[in-house]
Amino acid sequence: MCDVKNEITQIQITFRKWPRSKKIVLISLLSSIGAIFQSAGGFLPGIGYFISPVATAPIILCSIFSIPLGLASYVLTAHLLLILQPSELIIFPFTTGLLGLMIGSSFHFFRKKISYTLSGSAGLTIGIFLLLYGVKFPVLGPAVSHQISVSVIGLIILFSIFYSWIWVLLSTRILKRIKRII
Repeated sequence: MCDVKNEITQIQITFRKWPRSKKIVLISLLSSIGAIFQSAGGFLPGIGYFISPVATAPIILCSIFSIPLGLASYVLTAHLLLILQPSELIIFPFTTGLLGLMIGSSFHFFRKKISYTLSGSAGLTIGIFLLLYGVKFPVLGPAVSHQISVSVIGLIILFSIFYSWIWVLLSTRILKRIKRII
């Protein structure tokens, strides 16, 4: 578990040495990739819905490099979605993007994978609750009512933990490959 933190620290140190222009180009490219993945659901009905969750990865990477640049990538991706696929704009900031931002930022503050998982899970759960119960947007489809239900809340929390755990595992594997490249 400490290995992950050491790898992240080495990647962050190397990233800090990069010129500002190189950082901006990388964040812009990752944000563009994130926007393309997120908008896949609208451009490719069916299979695109399986591609759109991958939009979390670029946000996680940007946030791991630097929290302010991760936030910039989150905002830039949202702005690009406004142009590419406005219908995805309500989903991204509250689910996919927020999950990536929370997991990537947690790598700066915590040392254990469980902390990364719970941080991402908390962000995703709050985002889904805000969409489902605050805005009354059917983020989980028409089968789930806007009425507060203990069973639905429990299922959302369990799903968020599982989904966040998957992204933490994928992120740590991606980081090992990035470390070799950098």
